Amino acid sequence: MALPEIKTILYATSLGKHTRPVFRQAVKQATQNEAKIVMLHVVEPMGEMGHALIQNYVSEDLIKQMHDEGIQEIHKTMHDRIEAFCAEELQSLEKSVSLNIEYKVAEGNYTDSILDAAQTVNADMIVLGAENRFGHHSHTSQQVMRHAKIPVLIVPTGKGFK
Repeated sequence: MALPEIKTILYATSLGKHTRPVFRQAVKQATQNEAKIVMLHVVEPMGEMGHALIQNYVSEDLIKQMHDEGIQEIHKTMHDRIEAFCAEELQSLEKSVSLNIEYKVAEGNYTDSILDAAQTVNADMIVLGAENRFGHHSHTSQQVMRHAKIPVLIVPTGKGFK
């Protein structure tokens, strides 16, 4: 029986300040396996009540424009984070590291969106953090680990983990 190949890694991120150790692990796995990283950020959609309230003050076209601009800003933030990581951490390595990264933003429930994205991009592994942005154990990581059909690497992000 052959060892499983890891060619695509789904890296799910909240884009919080505490997520760099998680990305380091995704980069390590990608480098060792010559794999592509699909960087995913999930945003919860606006609820019906919020949408109804905003609709009373602005047009549907402006709501769509604001939504699209918000998604573009998330993509820019993701790209900027990768650029900073490469400049700060990869430049000093003896061996050059080339990263193949694709950016995705999904809207919906965190767990479902991560699992759906893993299936859509045909990921061989999921990498995500163990704690949420408040430093509490993440319900999302537990649910992803429980329901994923591929290996899941859960990386500690709190308590000074580097």
